[in-house]
Parts: sequence; C-alpha cells; structure tokens
Amino acid sequence: MSAINRQNEIISLLSGSDKPVSGHALSEHFAVSRQIIVKDIGVLKEQGYDILSTPKGYILDHSNDITCIFKVHHTTESTREELNLFVDLGAVVKDVFIYHRVYGMIRAQLNISSRKDVSSFCEGIESGRSTLLMNTTSGYHYHTIITKDKETMDLVHSELDKHGFLAALTDYEPEGAIGK
Repeated sequence: MSAINRQNEIISLLSGSDKPVSGHALSEHFAVSRQIIVKDIGVLKEQGYDILSTPKGYILDHSNDITCIFKVHHTTESTREELNLFVDLGAVVKDVFIYHRVYGMIRAQLNISSRKDVSSFCEGIESGRSTLLMNTTSGYHYHTIITKDKETMDLVHSELDKHGFLAALTDYEPEGAIGK
C-alpha cells in the first residue's frame, strides 16, 4: 500500500471512530512500524487535518467542521456518482438515513471520505448481498455531510442541485434538512 493510500485510510479510520485510535493499533492494521504512522500523522497535519494526539491515541478534531443534512433523490445506478461528488469536493459522508412511515428513522453510519471508500461501499451493494436504504423509500434519503468550511458546504449544495440530486422538502423532514 502506498503512503498516500495509507494516509487516506488513516483519515477514514479516524473519521469513523468515536474514540481515540492508538498508534500501535494503526501500525498493526497497516503492518508498518509505529514510526511510519507518526510520519503519516505529521504529513496529514501538514495537509490541514486537525489530528489531536492524546494519551489514548489519535482523534480527528471535528469541532470546527460544518455539518449539514441534505435530502436527496436518485436511482440506484447514480449512487456512485452522488458519493463521488461529495468526496471529490472534500466532504465526508457521515451517514445515510431514511424516514419510513411505519418504521420511523433508519440510519447507517458510512464515514465515506475517499473514492476508495466509495468503491468499497458500491462493490458491497453491487454484490447483491444487500440493498440501499433508499430503495425502501423510492430513492429518497438523507446524508449528513461534513466539510472543513462553509465555502465547501455551499459548493456541495450547489453541485447537488446542478446534478439534480436535491429533493424537495415536505412537512415530514428532519429539522435543518436542506433540499430543493
């Protein structure tokens, strides 16, 4: 695995964890030395990632991040395009959820932050073992999106609209959801 791929996966692991991830755990996961992990963390910090070193491990500080919920609608075939749109703009797709009129809210954590994550997710769905949550609600679903700044979030909103992914809001929406 290249250093760039390993660093992208480190960000994915830290983004998806609600507790610190130790350097030892990262070095075992990637089968590299602890020194390589320290170097990778240094490179990621230089790239602008706010990684905090704690006595229990590394955490990605999201305190300054912008979070928005977008209501979207598309076909199963457009899933990869939609997810790539987010990550290509530098956003993290934290989760996907639907509001079902009988079951209520059903949510799944995604923590997708790279094209590699998008490919893994889509390959899992395309294998036929599972289906997308949005199939339960005729293609309508929500994503919680995280960006580093408001300008990036505004760009995400604009591109979702431009590509026809934004869905119209109704009275039955989560508070703060953004749609057409």
